[in-house]
Amino acid sequence: MTKEVMRRTAADNEYLHKDFHGALSAGIDYLDEHFGPEAVREYLDQFAAKYYGQVTDALSSRGLVALKEHFERLYRIEGGTVRVTLDDDELLVEVEACPAVTHMRKNNLPVARLFGETTRTVNEAICRGTPFAAELVEYDEQTGRSRQRFYRRAAS
Repeated sequence: MTKEVMRRTAADNEYLHKDFHGALSAGIDYLDEHFGPEAVREYLDQFAAKYYGQVTDALSSRGLVALKEHFERLYRIEGGTVRVTLDDDELLVEVEACPAVTHMRKNNLPVARLFGETTRTVNEAICRGTPFAAELVEYDEQTGRSRQRFYRRAAS
């Protein structure tokens, strides 16, 4: 019998980490229950500042186009449907259904009461120190459908 060798690298596989979101949701619930909503926001803020530091840097140097590219890449990887509209001073991100919420609901995993803060707080952290601000215009807790607005801060 001939021996066949199959060579694969991580890049050959579909990017998938959906159960991360279930673990994150459980962590958010724990923080909320034991330390309150502000602890959830503080944790997400600290995480986002470190994890998305390069996105913040790109936003500062390249403007909203960098954020547009970030969201398009993110939702392509996560398998979600997103519409991104950009003009000179505003970026509107419309998410049909959050891939993380969809995955958790499909698998009967609890979705944290404050799971929407993974959008609101993270976006605010990404914008901190840049000429831009973030606003969570709309968020549906059942599906994670959202409208997110990024805009140039008024000059002071």
